[in-house]
Amino acid sequence: MKVLAILYEGGQAAAEEPRLLGTVQNQLGLRSYLEGLGHEFIVSSSKEGPDSDFQKHIVDAEVLITTPFHPGYLTRDLVEKAKNLKLCITAGVGSDHIDLNAAVDHKIQVLEVSGSNVVSVAEHVVMSILLLVRNFVPAHEMIERGDWQVSQIARNAFDLENKVVGTIGAGRIGYRVLQRLVPFDCKELLYFDYTPLPAEAQKAVGARRVEDLREFVSQCDVVTVNCPLHEGTRGLVNAELLKHFKRGAWLVNTARGAICDKDAVAEALASGQLSGYAGDVWNVQPAPKDHVWRTAKNPLGGGNGMVPHYSGTTLDAQARYASGVRSILANYFGDQQQDPANVIVGLGEYVTKAYGQR
Repeated sequence: MKVLAILYEGGQAAAEEPRLLGTVQNQLGLRSYLEGLGHEFIVSSSKEGPDSDFQKHIVDAEVLITTPFHPGYLTRDLVEKAKNLKLCITAGVGSDHIDLNAAVDHKIQVLEVSGSNVVSVAEHVVMSILLLVRNFVPAHEMIERGDWQVSQIARNAFDLENKVVGTIGAGRIGYRVLQRLVPFDCKELLYFDYTPLPAEAQKAVGARRVEDLREFVSQCDVVTVNCPLHEGTRGLVNAELLKHFKRGAWLVNTARGAICDKDAVAEALASGQLSGYAGDVWNVQPAPKDHVWRTAKNPLGGGNGMVPHYSGTTLDAQARYASGVRSILANYFGDQQQDPANVIVGLGEYVTKAYGQR
């Protein structure tokens, strides 16, 4: 059996740090396991175009392992060429790089390692909120330049206490963000989701659900995006919705880049409609060098908290999702039932409600 893994290049860092399991070099710790069972294991970062290792090997691979941090985009066209493909595993959380409708049609199972990086991402969200609200990045850059002008930083720095913070999506990550915000004594915690939280969970964080998205964003000082990317959320935060934000609000997106319209966000930042935008997800990954989010700033020259996609691939998260991938493979090889929480697409049907369905 051929198992194909598309992972990111680790370079010297992976050579020096074996816990960087999600890299081409360290291969999720799977090579000896898979080859010991007699399987062929192909690992590469090459994923773009017809001459890529991804497209060369997908035609006869039975198992595909991908990662949200360096996604191999499995389109319907590629699914139809992949005659042997039976199982797609996401090493992490988020399988929007796979055409899920095509997977349903071709009876290809899609699984991810549910919960493997939810704490990691939730922590990154809170960090991003704080660095925007406190105007941290311009302050640090000032120090690096050798300057010292407190007023230039303090003029746009605030406390998180007594602010209204809302999450678009209150699932595994969104709820953990709310939990971590409770000690900051925010004025109010809000959430927008297609389904209400269980009463006990909602009470535990003191959150209020707002059912209309425009009304939701108009009440928030900080909006954080924590929902999956699918047909219903692509371009959800666009120029029209941004008009309904409080002027000077902060926006954090660690979900998927394509949920936010890149140009609309940059324009809102430049105009001061947004005071800041932070996150680690981009509509194309790796992001082009000229991507507008790399350099977008607010009128005071700050407000940019963008980083490469790493919030869910801390060393702790990598240990969890590498272990989860191995467990999924063991269940598959042994014809054992998979953990239901990991199954996105079963044999010819959606199993989860997290992704938009036809």
